[in-house]
Amino acid sequence: MGWIEFILVLVVLTNLKLLASSRLGASIRVVARQGLILGALPLLAHQDALSLQHVALAAGSGVIKGGVFPWLLFRAVREAELTREVEPYVGYLTSLLAGVGALGAAFWMGTRLPVPVEVVSRWLVPVAMFSILSGLFLIISRKRALNQVLGFLVLENGVFTFGAGVLVETPQLVEVGVLLDVFVGVFVMGIIIFHINREFDHIDTDQLSALKD
Repeated sequence: MGWIEFILVLVVLTNLKLLASSRLGASIRVVARQGLILGALPLLAHQDALSLQHVALAAGSGVIKGGVFPWLLFRAVREAELTREVEPYVGYLTSLLAGVGALGAAFWMGTRLPVPVEVVSRWLVPVAMFSILSGLFLIISRKRALNQVLGFLVLENGVFTFGAGVLVETPQLVEVGVLLDVFVGVFVMGIIIFHINREFDHIDTDQLSALKD
């Protein structure tokens, strides 16, 4: 097993950990570690033709995903005085089992998906698909807005994984554009979460949807 496969295994394990975790602080740390791990992927994927752009992409990704985003989310957690997701739409054991099923489906589809370029690892496309599916599942199965933001970040990590390892020609343009969108999204969500919690004393999205004019 090479370093790229090792990173991809860690991404799978962190996704499964997120699906089984109820503590918001622990979930933020897992996403931060996943971001730091993925920061090394562009360097390893393009080590034969490494350029300053790849180094800048890796450094920027590591700083933003492993530092800036977690700092913003931890600040939102402190302001909202939250510790855990109490009653998600889907239980944690069921979420973990669904994650295992999604992992199997991602590997079944990913290994059969025709890719027009050579990939750095046969595991890369399945793991990227699994991250995207895990992020989508977190978004729709959790009530806390913070957990839904984490799902959005995991989904972006799946896009980043695919882009860093497959789009050989211009991965920087794709990933910088995605990172910018996610940065704006997380920043705005942090502000919204703070103001919602200050006004209504909770950030459960199912309760917010019941508000009437």
